[in-house]
Amino acid sequence: MTTRLFWAVLAAVSAAVPVPAGAQKFTVQKFSIGGAAGKVIGDIPDTPRTHGIALAAKSNHGFITNGGDSTVTMFDLKTLAVIRKIKVANGGLDGIMFDEADNLVILTNHSRPIGTVVAIDPTSGEITGTAELEDDSPEGAVADGKGRIFVNNEGKSTVQVIDVKTMKAVASWPVAPCEGPTGIAYDPNTSRLFCGCSATSAVLDAGTGKVVATIANGNGVDALGWDPGEKLIYVPAGRDSNVTIVRQDAADKYTVVSTVTTMAGAKTITVDPANHVAYLFQPRYGPPPPPAPGTPPPAPGGRPPRGPVISAWFFSIRH
Repeated sequence: MTTRLFWAVLAAVSAAVPVPAGAQKFTVQKFSIGGAAGKVIGDIPDTPRTHGIALAAKSNHGFITNGGDSTVTMFDLKTLAVIRKIKVANGGLDGIMFDEADNLVILTNHSRPIGTVVAIDPTSGEITGTAELEDDSPEGAVADGKGRIFVNNEGKSTVQVIDVKTMKAVASWPVAPCEGPTGIAYDPNTSRLFCGCSATSAVLDAGTGKVVATIANGNGVDALGWDPGEKLIYVPAGRDSNVTIVRQDAADKYTVVSTVTTMAGAKTITVDPANHVAYLFQPRYGPPPPPAPGTPPPAPGGRPPRGPVISAWFFSIRH
């Protein structure tokens, strides 16, 4: 597989998506970023089963998690040239984020028998520490800028707190009624964590771990976006083909202000906090190839094989 970096020509081939009525009006645009509507500006090879990417601007390095061979591709942000492939022995590579305050690239791994958090130096690419978790399905992670990393455990429906200096878990907080937390964000002004779950997301006090509020949203959540300037939380639901947008009225009070339509499968999101725009990306797959003779069927609950990408779509949400 190859990770391709696309610049969407946003003035071309766009379609407005209807927005349901709500307390605030949001405009959703859908852009095709395949074929003539996109421009490939670079190609980073040998990234099997890519899961995520993190950018460390000060070091001029980017990092890509490759689940297929348990490596992280480290590349130059300006030239896109591959610098090295970092072997991660734990396996199960999935989530990745850049912890700017602690100057670390953080991996959350579905390793066996227990999940792990791995820290990488963004300048050298060396692994500097590994934390063991209570669950083998860690998802999103976020730092508070004070030496703590919060990790969502999807399997146990908890948030674990990691001390960056020791790379040890120092607390575990249940997030019920939020089940299977994935996306996570942190608001330093109110010391609140936002944990994204299907159907019901949760807001936690980042000091005590107490659930202080819940949010009703769609199903199929895999990420969560936070715009601190606008005090808006974006919860994308891939199964319900929408994004729930929530306003933070106070530290413990939250109001759904709109639910906008996207497309099936669109469940990851990022927010530009300077321009107050949320972005989603979703490919569409063709039929999978026939299985080779003797190939066992997918495990119960496992992901069936996918066909080739036949189109790719880019969404922007503005207000």
